[in-house]
Amino acid sequence: MGVQEQEQLWGGETTKAVANFPISGERIPPSVIHWLGRIKAAAARTNADLGLLDPDIAARIAAAADRVAEGEFDEQFPIDIFQTGSGTSSHTNANEVIANLAGEDVHPNDHVNMGQSSNDVFPSAVHLAALDTTINDLLPALDELEASFQAKAGEFKDIVKAGRTHLMDAVPVTLGQEFSGYAAQVRLGARRIRNTLPQVAQIPLGGTATGTGLNTHKDFAAKVRERLSAATGLEIRAPEDPFEAQGNRDALVELSGALKVLAVSLTKIANDLALMGSGPRAGIGELVLPELQKGSSIMPGKVNPVICEVTLQVCAQVIGNDAAITIGGLEGNFELNVRVPLIGRNLLESIRLLASTSRIMKEKLVGGIEANVDGLQRSAEMTLAAATALNPYIGYDKGTEIVKEAAKSGRPLRDVALEMGVDEETYDKAMDLRTMAQGNL
Repeated sequence: MGVQEQEQLWGGETTKAVANFPISGERIPPSVIHWLGRIKAAAARTNADLGLLDPDIAARIAAAADRVAEGEFDEQFPIDIFQTGSGTSSHTNANEVIANLAGEDVHPNDHVNMGQSSNDVFPSAVHLAALDTTINDLLPALDELEASFQAKAGEFKDIVKAGRTHLMDAVPVTLGQEFSGYAAQVRLGARRIRNTLPQVAQIPLGGTATGTGLNTHKDFAAKVRERLSAATGLEIRAPEDPFEAQGNRDALVELSGALKVLAVSLTKIANDLALMGSGPRAGIGELVLPELQKGSSIMPGKVNPVICEVTLQVCAQVIGNDAAITIGGLEGNFELNVRVPLIGRNLLESIRLLASTSRIMKEKLVGGIEANVDGLQRSAEMTLAAATALNPYIGYDKGTEIVKEAAKSGRPLRDVALEMGVDEETYDKAMDLRTMAQGNL
């Protein structure tokens, strides 16, 4: 049926929920709406196959739900994200919209909701939205970001610089080694996220109100999962235990925890890049970051590490989202967790933010980074910690004397070492910076 944009498709229960929850003005994530549509379409077709639902009614429900899944009716879901903790209000909203689209003889509860409950459908939609966006958006973005860092690691593999620990001078490393470390952080972050997905893929569909499956055909859940997997390519799984799946959202908390670890990694990386790019004269000045926009409305020529700053803000938001998700995960009482909208909202925001930020880092930051060779060489030559390489020849105590004198006088380490009895051949052998940076690798 043709539906004009201004026509209201929801019913009385949705209207009550809109009036009851004027909280944030933020609606449920579109991806959850779309997965509610997919579940409803698969459920109608399955119920028809099982002989439980009239084939004509089932076909009309499925067609309407398919349109919801395609995003055609996102504006027909007006309820605030902060609502009843099971998501019943938005689930009812979906039943009403799909019933109205399917025709006057279609009942939102008896037909659209046949064999289902808010308590199994809404968390299933959140799980599948998280699974879908993680696999198809976040993980590809992370793979590209890792590859970008790895390419830079190869480009910078022979460029020696000062290492730093505790923000103090340490023995030399190569710039390539640092970027290889960043690539590994991203790679390990993606691996941690992937390791959570088999649990996220377990959905409570079929448990109805409390996990017992009351009013649901014994084959309903398996057939719906099979349809959804075939249509989307996602490996959607049965729960290991229906009461575990209904009573808590631990899998979503686990995924959020992995996202938090990634946010911690990206924070470290963004801080490092901003510090190494600081300057150009009064900072560390080892990297030249891409110039994307004016850095000041008053200071001419100023360039700021804007992508690093965006990344740091996003990571702070993701870490905050995880704290709220953790608290939401604590709130499972007996047979149902009742903080699902909060968990879903924060989790899907974290996935979306990390995916877009990873793409922006790859496109606007990492690929355009250049090595400031003069600054890197200067830092490599000036680090007094390079004297560590003399330890096997002169001992730790003698090395300490040399470093302290060089630091106090401001003289080159070489001059002080030779003056204090280190012969030139030994010094040159020990103090080859490139060899030193390789260590025992």
